[in-house]
Amino acid sequence: MFNVGDKIVYPMHGAGTIDSIEEKDILGEKQSYYILKMPGEVKVMIPTAKAEEVGVRNIIDKESAERVFGVLERDETEMDKNWNKRYRDNMDKMKSGDIYEVADVVRNLSFKQKEKGLSTGEKKMLTNAKQILVSELVLAEHAPEDEVEKLVENKINTSFMAFRTDLGAQESIVQKFIPFEGTGTSENT
Repeated sequence: MFNVGDKIVYPMHGAGTIDSIEEKDILGEKQSYYILKMPGEVKVMIPTAKAEEVGVRNIIDKESAERVFGVLERDETEMDKNWNKRYRDNMDKMKSGDIYEVADVVRNLSFKQKEKGLSTGEKKMLTNAKQILVSELVLAEHAPEDEVEKLVENKINTSFMAFRTDLGAQESIVQKFIPFEGTGTSENT
C-alpha cells in the first residue's frame, strides 16, 4: 500500500508522485485509485488493488541511482541481430519495471543509433525508455530534468567513446592484454 506523497514507478510510464487516493465509479464499479502526477502535468489513475500486480514500486534511492549511471557507463550487452527479436527483448526489459534493465535498453539503443541508426519503432522505444529512466532519476537524485538528461547523455557518450571509437577500443585492448605494475602478472614478479 502506498500513501499520498509517495514517489513511485509505473512500468512503461515512468515515475511520479501519488497526488491523491480517490474512489471512482467507473462502468458501475466503485474502486479506489492512486492518482499519480507524472512529469509534464500528466495524471494517471492506477487501481490500488492492482498496483502491485502491474509492477508499481517505490522509486530507487540515491545509491541505486549511482548504480544505474554505472550501467550507462558500460559497454552494450549483446542484442539479437533480428530487429523483431531485439525489439521484443527490449520491450520485455522495459515492461519488467527494473530500472537497470531500462538503463540497459537506453544504452544499447543509443549505441546502435550512433553506429548505424534506428528504425522508427526503435527510435520511439529509445525515446520512451529515456523518459522512463530520466523521470525516476529526477526523483531519486532530487535534480532538475534537464540536468539529469544531460548527465545520462554524457554517460552514454563517454562509454560510446570508450568502447566504440578506435582510440577507446585500443585502450580497452591494452588494458585487457598488457599487465600493468601492481597486478601481480608481470614477468618480473
